[in-house]
Amino acid sequence: MINNENFSPELLDAIWQNQTTAIMLLDKNFIVIYANNSTSELLGLGNKRLLDQSFDSLFNYHSIDLERIKQYSLVEGVDCQQHRADVVFSDSRHAKVAVSTRQIKFDGSLYILFEWRQTDDEIKHDQASNQMHQYQAARNLIRGLAHEIKNPLGGIRGAAQLLQYEVDQQERDQCAELIIEQADRLRELVDRLLGPNQLPQKSYGNIHQSLESVARLSTLDNCSNISLVKDYDPSIPDVYIDQGKVQQVVLNIVRNAQQALVDGGEITIKTRINHQHRRPGKAPKKALLIQISDNGPGIDPSVRETLFYPMITNKEGGSGLGLSIAQTLIDQHDGYIECDSWPGHTEFNIYLPFAD
Repeated sequence: MINNENFSPELLDAIWQNQTTAIMLLDKNFIVIYANNSTSELLGLGNKRLLDQSFDSLFNYHSIDLERIKQYSLVEGVDCQQHRADVVFSDSRHAKVAVSTRQIKFDGSLYILFEWRQTDDEIKHDQASNQMHQYQAARNLIRGLAHEIKNPLGGIRGAAQLLQYEVDQQERDQCAELIIEQADRLRELVDRLLGPNQLPQKSYGNIHQSLESVARLSTLDNCSNISLVKDYDPSIPDVYIDQGKVQQVVLNIVRNAQQALVDGGEITIKTRINHQHRRPGKAPKKALLIQISDNGPGIDPSVRETLFYPMITNKEGGSGLGLSIAQTLIDQHDGYIECDSWPGHTEFNIYLPFAD
């Protein structure tokens, strides 16, 4: 809303023209009727070569999904985004762009507000950052595996050496038992690294019953004066999940939060329905949100980006497999887990799609 008698159409146009984001206005036939300076700079075309031109004619090639934009923005009136679209401009430059569109109704006509920006530098930065995180995670995984394997191997080797010289049958039996015990430790480690090997046994049930079981179990482990707050949406219908596996995931996250709140604090378990949940590469659909949050110190930045990798932990004595297994269990439900954390707040968001 504009509340200034000195505000003129010329000032409004100057604001749009000086936006750092490239902005275009297209009619329902994808003809350009407005473009700001950032659009001209991005495309390498002057205003005269932009206005009244069809969108496709501005490029040698592009992978922008115009049919999807037409369906979402024009027909349904829903904002539409496309990330990392490829474009080849008329001067043969190649770029990656992020696109966002919105329907505009004016004077009985429909238009598409088209915002976009070049993302090549961002993508390169993200790729370099991801490579560094993967490298660090791989090193931590190797170190963790070496530590976990070294102790059982030492026991096996020592027992085998004793067997070479031991003649007493009782001592030989004890050495054999030690070898079997340490071999079982190694097999258990491998099984945990491979993750759950059983398919979920799904059935319809009330998610809050499972969460109440988690609350009772976590209360038994509460020795730090931690408050547990339950913020449930009672309108959530029964969901088709493996109640035991989902309960295992939530309990793991709650116990992690309890270990972080060494001086007391608050953990909140919240449930909601997310009606237009978007997951990259998938159409929006209704999903169940289970959020576990705490007011602790936050997750160490050194492990935040690789939190769900196996053998990644900053807890003394921890295996680093809990969240990796949790992600596998949720993935078996065609859901996923997100984590946000900063000093004073950590939250895990678990999304489980409702059965069609």
